[in-house]
Amino acid sequence: MNALVATNRNFKLAARLLGLDAKLEKSLLIPFREIKVECTIPKDDGTLASFVGFRVQHDNARGPMKGGIRYHPEVDPDEVNALAQLMTWKTAVANIPYGGAKGGIGCNPGELSLSELERLTRVFTQKIHDLIGIHTDVPAPDMGTGPQTMAWILDEYSKFHGYSPAVVTGKPVDLGGSLGRDAATGRGVLFATEALLNEHGKTISGQRFVIQGFGNVGAWAAQLISEQGGKIIAVSDITGAIKNSKGIDIPSLLKHAKEHKGVKGFHGGDPIDPKSILVEDCDILIPAALGGVINRENANDIKSKFIIEAANHPTDPEADEILSKKGVVILPDIFANSGGVTVSYFEWVQNIQGFMWDEEKVNSELKNYMNKGFKDVKEMCKTHNCDLRMGAFTLGVNRVARATVLRGWEA
Repeated sequence: MNALVATNRNFKLAARLLGLDAKLEKSLLIPFREIKVECTIPKDDGTLASFVGFRVQHDNARGPMKGGIRYHPEVDPDEVNALAQLMTWKTAVANIPYGGAKGGIGCNPGELSLSELERLTRVFTQKIHDLIGIHTDVPAPDMGTGPQTMAWILDEYSKFHGYSPAVVTGKPVDLGGSLGRDAATGRGVLFATEALLNEHGKTISGQRFVIQGFGNVGAWAAQLISEQGGKIIAVSDITGAIKNSKGIDIPSLLKHAKEHKGVKGFHGGDPIDPKSILVEDCDILIPAALGGVINRENANDIKSKFIIEAANHPTDPEADEILSKKGVVILPDIFANSGGVTVSYFEWVQNIQGFMWDEEKVNSELKNYMNKGFKDVKEMCKTHNCDLRMGAFTLGVNRVARATVLRGWEA
């Protein structure tokens, strides 16, 4: 199912549970602004290449808009719209003073040289610099981008507006990035998993985990979970998948993945079909790759008791229904992967104050926010007699709706 259709569906279910009137519901759904720009750059061989860049600014009732910029061949307006809307609810669930945005450029970063990526990023920034800003819209890294991309955006933006470190988050530490930001989404996944398991009288230690996706989020989640005694029995990424029912040696896998640019060929596990990763027998499944991977085709075959959504929108609504009937507990993306945007908020705060925190403070504040977020989601589950996904959606939508009404913005 299309990500935008699925997100709108979840929003409408939450709006109904909250009893929002039709006008308010409509105004919350319509994006504040959609931007589409052409980015033409000279390639290294002297030819010109054109790419399409997007920025969707969804809502700013609770504060500046916030969201990543992804470089991926499949970036399209529907996906960017869905992810911008998800960011609005995610920042509200985390209770940080932001709204939602998302951006991207339709390109394959693997086919572009470093200098071509720099030129593309600077042209994109030139096209949108007057529409982003410290108190307007604060971009961050996403799929296919990272601290270096943010450094280029910061530098290009500063040419127009003066040195403004708070205009992007996820920057290199040398340019005002926060300690702990690199691990933040994965660490948030750890804290979210701990909170959920505690609710069920369990701990991470001894649980069997399967992780789909071994990029930044999946790799950090694997490392931190294994440090807490969790047994990671299968891992996959775009290069392949491996399994070891006795538990994978994660430090060795991290070293291998860095050296060989993926998990393929790792000797500490047996190769398996990457398509089977989601249906491996385990206690906890963590999808940490692309959206829509859990759908009606494979939902019946999923054997895990818990699913922690480290990726954005990994589970289609049809799969949600199937899994719910099977008694599988799903911790939704708008809470489970909010560690990244929470530490981005800490970075923004540090930049505005001009006072940097040590890593211990960053991690301890993140734990506080994740634990409080889980309690708030559970309260909404009790109030509306609903599952965790609807608990999170009603929490987020309610907070944005209240801010919208208080500001007198309802239609």
